[in-house]
Amino acid sequence: MSKSPATRANIRRERPLSPHLSVYRPPITMTMSIIHRITGGALYFGTLLVAAWLTAAASSQGAFDWINWAFGTWLGRLILFGYTWALMHHMLGGVRHLVWDTGAGLEKHTASRIAWATLAGSILLTLLIWIVGYMARGA
Repeated sequence: MSKSPATRANIRRERPLSPHLSVYRPPITMTMSIIHRITGGALYFGTLLVAAWLTAAASSQGAFDWINWAFGTWLGRLILFGYTWALMHHMLGGVRHLVWDTGAGLEKHTASRIAWATLAGSILLTLLIWIVGYMARGA
């Protein structure tokens, strides 16, 4: 039995919100783009720490010793580790965007692989920098 047009007009279909947060999974390229922006902001504040270190080095031995002590604590090293990762991730993200600006790697599958490579490369480079740094210090 067919419903009349007036009856069909009164039926309200429940629709999900689009895109619904419980259903939608952000693509890796979008996630890496957002992280690229966040690391850019983090680098601004991290560079203030580098400037503080250089200022302390130029001012007095006591100031330099204090800032070296602060960076040598577990919290200071954690912040420096995060700064190193942000620097590496932002750099590789910039290279990724530079490649895209040439028109290369824009296919969905290729762009996703480059985004994953950016994440893996930033982690690998960060660990490598810290391992070489500790080996150079002899610690």
